[in-house]
Amino acid sequence: MQALKEWAVVCRALEEGRQIVLLRKGGILEYRQGFEIKHDKFLLFPTFEHQSKDHLQHDYAEKLDEVLKDQPAEGSNKMTAYAQVVEVKEITDRAALKSLEKYHVWNESYVNARMDYNPKKPMSVILLRVFKLDKPVMVDDKPEWAGCKSWIPLDIEADGKPVMSDLQFNKISSEVKGVLSIAA
Repeated sequence: MQALKEWAVVCRALEEGRQIVLLRKGGILEYRQGFEIKHDKFLLFPTFEHQSKDHLQHDYAEKLDEVLKDQPAEGSNKMTAYAQVVEVKEITDRAALKSLEKYHVWNESYVNARMDYNPKKPMSVILLRVFKLDKPVMVDDKPEWAGCKSWIPLDIEADGKPVMSDLQFNKISSEVKGVLSIAA
């Protein structure tokens, strides 16, 4: 299974069921083509760069301190969850993105800044089903994984249990799909 790099605080929100969508445009190294979903199932690879309380919704900003205290030793990383892609939609409509705010932890200012980055590219909204790993996966960081790229090539299989019941996930995902169906 491959891994997707994402802020550690977002990985935590996904594991806790507080977040169910990712909003991606692509990093500096992906500027020209934009973000691509290369895998429909992937490990969540927590990163610690660029995180800031200033980018998080007020109700989740304090969680960053907790996440930073749990940071693994330098030179290693710990993955505790994986995700399956349920749906992907490219959106240029800021009002639609605003209506998705209760399904992620980024604040409106940060979402708007991401929309303004590479403005000719739409925002990819990725609806995920997240699973907590039965056993955490520890890896040693490699230099080729550094930088603003999204995907980490790993050859790891992992099993886990969904962070939400089927009933809870189906209710929330149907709300998200409703927003995505009317978004342009």
